[in-house]
Amino acid sequence: MSSRNFIYNSNPARVVFGVGTIAKLEDEAEALGINRALVLTTSAQQEQGREIVERLGGRAAGLCSNAQMHTPVTVTEDTMRVFAECGADGIVSCGGGSTIGLGKAIAYRNDAPQIVIPTSYAGSEMTPILGQTEGGVKKTLSSPKVLPETVLYDVNYTLSLPHSMTLASGMNAVAHAVEALYSESANPVLCMLAEEAVSSMVSALGKLSEAGQTIAGEELLEARTDALYGAWLCGTCLGLGGVALHHKLCHVLGGSFDLPHAETHTVVLPHALAYNAPAIAEPMDRLKRAMGTDDPAGRLYDIAKQGGAPVSLRELGMPAEGIASAVRSTLDNPYFNPRELEAEGLTQLLESAWHGNRPS
Repeated sequence: MSSRNFIYNSNPARVVFGVGTIAKLEDEAEALGINRALVLTTSAQQEQGREIVERLGGRAAGLCSNAQMHTPVTVTEDTMRVFAECGADGIVSCGGGSTIGLGKAIAYRNDAPQIVIPTSYAGSEMTPILGQTEGGVKKTLSSPKVLPETVLYDVNYTLSLPHSMTLASGMNAVAHAVEALYSESANPVLCMLAEEAVSSMVSALGKLSEAGQTIAGEELLEARTDALYGAWLCGTCLGLGGVALHHKLCHVLGGSFDLPHAETHTVVLPHALAYNAPAIAEPMDRLKRAMGTDDPAGRLYDIAKQGGAPVSLRELGMPAEGIASAVRSTLDNPYFNPRELEAEGLTQLLESAWHGNRPS
């Protein structure tokens, strides 16, 4: 093997993974010195929050179910008041990216220890990244203060994840690993993680997509276990690696046209990968191995379409006349990308994604 120079950073985190791991919650809280935990959820997941409060018993300070998408600063400030009023000294976040984001926003302000129980495949729990919205503007920061101390992955908490959310959330996760393979900070260790992440997640999504709503029992548990394992690795890739054209396009489209986050990733990923394919020979070889196909971009598109997930920007509400402005915004402040960004190529990419064509 030829010598190579690279830099590898790792983020400290304790991961407890498996089926029924929620039983370890009180022990994990004690290990972190949390005596009064404020439990966070969205309004839709209040029932899960109540169950966690009951499980924590005397270690529960209360339940706050006001987490919202994009982590509005006003919501964080309200929750900070609740945190102080109930005498909390730690956080247990149960949910997806919105709830995890709120917990991280609190920790950023008061350095409270966090335990996260993910219920989707968002991956935010494995990153030191926090996105907050104030005055309609979303800003992102990175700080070790927001990285959760303990992540408790319990497959049981993902079994009831709706089919449409499963595919969108899973594809969003895959995007983190795919771009880690050719990001500016790619390195051999990160690439091994990314390949394993894509292999596990795409295999699971393929099974869940093909079976639709009919999958159940041990087959469902196995597929959900593989998906959650893949999501953990994908989130790790996001926390350790970097992003490129795909994430830039999703940030532009989401911010400019208020498109749903995970669904936008689902639509754009196959087309962004196809655009970069000519310039990323080694990453493409890894993706071919991981997905068991000579056409990784097409495979991602097929999984989404077969599972009933959106495959066009038109379905998400993007106006066709917005393509030109999206291209300009992408070129005005580009992210690192292995292939040169050209207006004509980006226009073709977005037109194909808008119509929902299978990428070639």
